Amino acid sequence: MTNILTFKKKKLSEKHKGKTLCRSGFHKWEVIKEKQFDVKQGQLVTSYRCKRCGKQKNTAI
Repeated sequence: MTNILTFKKKKLSEKHKGKTLCRSGFHKWEVIKEKQFDVKQGQLVTSYRCKRCGKQKNTAI
């Protein structure tokens, strides 16, 4: 005999699991004020950190 598998519809939470805003590129950036000067480049640098995931990015002024 064969085994019959029952398929059920996924819940919305299961369907969208892992698709957070940060993974889609919508970070919530905030300015880090501890370090504003980069010694290697010799110029002012603005550092940003995402509130949700902790990823950092730098921009030179």
